[in-house]
Amino acid sequence: MSMTRSDPTPIRRRRAALPLRGAFLALLLTLALAVLGPAGAAAQCRDDAVDLRGPWGQAHFTVEVVDTPETRAQGLMFRETLGRWAGMLFVYEEPGRAVFWMRNTLLPLDMIFIDPAGVVTHVHRDAVPMDETPIDGGEGVLFVLEVNAGMSARLGIAPGSEMRHPRVDPAIAAWPC
Repeated sequence: MSMTRSDPTPIRRRRAALPLRGAFLALLLTLALAVLGPAGAAAQCRDDAVDLRGPWGQAHFTVEVVDTPETRAQGLMFRETLGRWAGMLFVYEEPGRAVFWMRNTLLPLDMIFIDPAGVVTHVHRDAVPMDETPIDGGEGVLFVLEVNAGMSARLGIAPGSEMRHPRVDPAIAAWPC
């Protein structure tokens, strides 16, 4: 038994509605991006998170920010664990020479030295726990990101990589929030 439609109008209406539905969805998406665009970018930039990017790709770390002389002096000393995608972000009042050591630090670390624009200037890989040998990050450093040893090599983080974080001045940021 074959079925035929005697009134083709409902099919035409549905076909005519498809372009309108697509136009409505496109308009809705455009409005959402216009409204949420800045909020979406701001949502990606949080004080407890750092994003890094470079020719190697992108990475996201949850960080503890240390921005006083007392908290910077303590750093990661005596910590026994650090999550795989976790780190500590040292923030200074002004750019200068950053020299670190590993006294009382139980974990091997990578230290990523970053200038005021958020550009990586130096990476010290595999800092040895408890070693008091000075680790010189060079001049012009405003931020230092400490992550688990081996992470910077595994990801390809190198000088020229860029950091996004709300503490980087948006007027000069290589990768603004």
